[in-house]
Amino acid sequence: MNSQFSLLVRVALGITLVVFGSNKFLHFIPLPPPTGAAADFMNSLGATGYIFPIVGILEVCIGVLLLLKKWIAFALILLAPISINILLFHLFLDIPGVSAALLVAALNGILMYKHWKQYTPLFM
Repeated sequence: MNSQFSLLVRVALGITLVVFGSNKFLHFIPLPPPTGAAADFMNSLGATGYIFPIVGILEVCIGVLLLLKKWIAFALILLAPISINILLFHLFLDIPGVSAALLVAALNGILMYKHWKQYTPLFM
């Protein structure tokens, strides 16, 4: 369970989540603005005033849990709907950014597979 590979995946995902989650508040990484339907969708979410701060807080918290190796299975369950939504957003509205979305979803999936024994009580 504590192989070098799973350590690398956990740390890479944790750093990614902390960096991009905190970027929702601090705006230190300039991201290209979305266009077309993706822009309309992002503007609608931004107009609510709460979606992006909540997602940013969740991403940072999940990333910190992964980096500190605390409650990993819980953190991955919290991340699952976020990573699925990131992936679906890029598949349907912003295909050029799908590679990063695939990476986050794949890393989440790999770690969930590594910790599957902790999830089995949920299905019994």
